[in-house]
Amino acid sequence: MAEITESAVRSVLETVIDPLTGRNVVALGMVSGVATRGGHVAVTLEVDPARGPALEPLRQACEQAVRAMPGVLSATAVMTAERAAAPAPPAARDHGHGHGHGPAAKTTGGGGRIEVPGVKHVIAVASGKGGVGKSTTAVNLALGLAANGLRTGLLDADIYGPSMPRMLGVKEKPESADGKMLKPIERYGLRTMSIGYIVAEDTPMIWRGPMVSSALEQMLRDVQWGELDVLVVDMPPGTGDAQLTLAQRVALSGAVIVSTPQDIALIDARKGLAMFRKVAVPVLGIVENMSYFLCPKCGERSEIFGHGGAREEAQKLGVPFLGEIPLHLDIRTTSDSGHPIVVDRPDSPHSQAYRNIAGRVWKQLSAPQRGGRPPPKIVMR
Repeated sequence: MAEITESAVRSVLETVIDPLTGRNVVALGMVSGVATRGGHVAVTLEVDPARGPALEPLRQACEQAVRAMPGVLSATAVMTAERAAAPAPPAARDHGHGHGHGPAAKTTGGGGRIEVPGVKHVIAVASGKGGVGKSTTAVNLALGLAANGLRTGLLDADIYGPSMPRMLGVKEKPESADGKMLKPIERYGLRTMSIGYIVAEDTPMIWRGPMVSSALEQMLRDVQWGELDVLVVDMPPGTGDAQLTLAQRVALSGAVIVSTPQDIALIDARKGLAMFRKVAVPVLGIVENMSYFLCPKCGERSEIFGHGGAREEAQKLGVPFLGEIPLHLDIRTTSDSGHPIVVDRPDSPHSQAYRNIAGRVWKQLSAPQRGGRPPPKIVMR
């Protein structure tokens, strides 16, 4: 397959005309970046924020033009601006079947609901801050769901710091049969997708918020997830554009909050929980990660970060406490080696802890009429 060069992509984009000015997008200076990797092409369009929503057809035209190039497997065009449009205010959602239905967020790169056909439940694994082991929890939670017999997918939505390639030992790139939809990479029984599968590990993602939201939308919408019971989404830390895109535009069945026991982490976890509540996404519970340290040599337990803080916080906030995971060398080494502990050492107590958490999450997801009114009863007199 011939190499796809940036100059070739720009030449093709010269055929895309802005209807307002009658000039092509390259001549207008709108093409601020082109990245190519193994048949996958990403184009960044710098646009006037006042014209953002009206330029969606132009964005699609750029994608279609690049997608038609010989050798291109997938094409992504995202719009960015110096000042992004404010998100639409959230509205109440109907959770009668575990899914929410709210208004479309005003993000660049498209509008309306993000549909994921065939997926029964989409859940977010989130944290208010980085460094609490959220990605490790997300991977092992997904593997725990799969080990419990559920068809499970895993989406790495941490655009700035994708960790799934390393944690799952994925080195290959996703394929596309039609140049439009990507096939998820299957690993350990999971269907997975990550921006890290396309972009080199040492490449910094210098993207503005709208670009992140657009990339996240496409990894949900343009991937052949197939029939899944649960799609686990590993969120970036914090409460920014990516989280709002998911919360407002995807029918999330719920969110799992990951925290460590110390007070500073719990403060940030509380912010994440409050964000999901404000956009009417049910919080499935809190996981206390690094709950205590187990010495790998002597087995002695040390509560170096304190202990029980997340459990107490869950009680205060009225959400379930899903379980605690220790700080243990085996969890770290198996994740770094690309063989997470739930598959590498399935009989270990740590693996059982993740499976138990997965069981508690699924129990909530599969409960009838979750979040809605109880079904009517016929009373015989």
